[in-house]
Amino acid sequence: MATKDPTAVERANLLNMAKLSIKGLIESALSFGRTLDSDYPPLQQFFVVMEHCLKHGLKVRKSFLSYNKTIWGPLELVEKLYPEAEEIGASVRDLPGLKTPLGRARAWLRLALMQKKMADYLRCLIIQRELLSEFYEYHALMMEEEGAVIVGLLVGLNVIDANLCVKGEDLDSQVGVIDFSMYLKNEEEIGNKERNVQIAAILDQKNYVEELNRQLNSTVSSLHSRVDSLEKSNTKLIEELAIAKNNIIKLQEENHQLRSENELILMRTRQHLEVTKVDVETELQTYKHSRQGLDEMYNDARRQLRDESQLRQDVENELSVQVGMKHEIELAMKLLEKDIHEKQDTLIGLRQQLEEVKAINIEMYQKLQGSEDSLKEKNEIIARLEEKTNKISTAMRQLEQRLQQAEKAQMEAEDEDEKYAQECLSKSDSLQRQISQKEQQLVQLETDLKIEKEWRQTLQEDLQKEKDVLSHLRNETQQIISLKKEFLNLQDDNQQLKKIYREQEQALQELGSKLCESKLKIDDIKEANKALQGLVWLKDKEATHCKLCEKEFSLSKRKHHCRNCGEIFCNACSDNELPLPSSPKPVRVCDSCHAMLIQRCSSNVP
Repeated sequence: MATKDPTAVERANLLNMAKLSIKGLIESALSFGRTLDSDYPPLQQFFVVMEHCLKHGLKVRKSFLSYNKTIWGPLELVEKLYPEAEEIGASVRDLPGLKTPLGRARAWLRLALMQKKMADYLRCLIIQRELLSEFYEYHALMMEEEGAVIVGLLVGLNVIDANLCVKGEDLDSQVGVIDFSMYLKNEEEIGNKERNVQIAAILDQKNYVEELNRQLNSTVSSLHSRVDSLEKSNTKLIEELAIAKNNIIKLQEENHQLRSENELILMRTRQHLEVTKVDVETELQTYKHSRQGLDEMYNDARRQLRDESQLRQDVENELSVQVGMKHEIELAMKLLEKDIHEKQDTLIGLRQQLEEVKAINIEMYQKLQGSEDSLKEKNEIIARLEEKTNKISTAMRQLEQRLQQAEKAQMEAEDEDEKYAQECLSKSDSLQRQISQKEQQLVQLETDLKIEKEWRQTLQEDLQKEKDVLSHLRNETQQIISLKKEFLNLQDDNQQLKKIYREQEQALQELGSKLCESKLKIDDIKEANKALQGLVWLKDKEATHCKLCEKEFSLSKRKHHCRNCGEIFCNACSDNELPLPSSPKPVRVCDSCHAMLIQRCSSNVP
């Protein structure tokens, strides 16, 4: 015999106890009236079982005074992963009577049950296994498949309405012990309840499907609202694009004006240079023999003319750089227009898919009112929904790729704008310094170089115009930053839509698994009813000793019915399984019936 892993056995036991407690709670709530108080015993046992499930595999954390091992740590993570859980965390922290982390965790479970969102909160935890690994061991229930099964079972509790008073209870000092007597049932009760098992299962399925339809309708409404917001944002982007186009046209006109003015300035400077050359030559001829200081002034004037010509060439180069930058901005704006058109097409596709999802939900609700024959049609509809959700996910991925490309283009444009602004600032500072030096020299040479003053005034006007151009460019960079913020908002909306689609896929998978389990249970019950027809079953109270080994029954030596003769034996005397004529599947048979049936088979075989 191969030994089983004890941790796997613990997980299986906790899963079975969770199934029993949730099933018993739902059945008792349906008979009791669906509104439960904190003193209701099945509800108390449910919280105890959930506490044991969450404690399984917790890591021990050392503190200054003692060792800490509570479930409040992982439950606090829900606030970061699920924004709607912030209200529960704040209300639990504000409760005055709670002093220990275990008491806060118990209050959190009760509030989550009253909100009917316990399954949603725990599903967020199970998905983030990297974060859970800080609190749980690798073999813990919350880290394995059993945790996902328990979360799927918790969806059925949304049918129950609970009225719990958390303030008055002493949650810190409670002792969580599972009462197994509530789940051990007699054979008489089982016989009386077998008739109502099918009806109860159908009612549970109906309530579960109604809850799923309600959640799907809420998600559809939220998707509609988000689609409307996306349309509004698209209209705003189109308006901003039109404004940006107008600004580009204005900038182009200003560039043409600046070019024409630069040509005029060049013509004037050439004329002034010719005039100054003629004047200097005449002055040299007249004052050569009289003064030697005029030669030095002439050399200084030539140097100034050379420096000024170099400055003009630098200004022309800057203008050419500005023209190139404007062409690049125009290309970036065209790319943004293409992205917006593509997003509009994808939004139209999303609307059509949402309408298809609505129609499918209506068909699902109508078909659930039927009997077992409609289950095949539901499976086909679920397959269609999975295909459509896959299509939607592919469309969302394409949107993400396009958004990333747009962001890269924006980042490049911003970097280029920053570099251009820095260059312009450095050049403007250098120009201002040079102007100040030239003004000092002009004070000394006012009598000889009046023509140069006019030329410098024109340079100052050109600098002012360039400053105006820089201010326009800064405004354009601010508009680009606002566009980037809007793109980031669109990315957040896309991530939220992804989360909603994932939750829908998980809910559909859980629905399919539940329907398959209900089918199997109904088939097993039918086969058991066929096998029990025509047999006389002994009552458990009448049998105190095993018929073969004559040993007394106890907790370790339990009772088992033989499906052939109907008498009661211990596990050692009835550890055989054979298919009977009443049931094709192998069932439990005692040793005597096993030997007799084997002899019959051997005698019948030639």
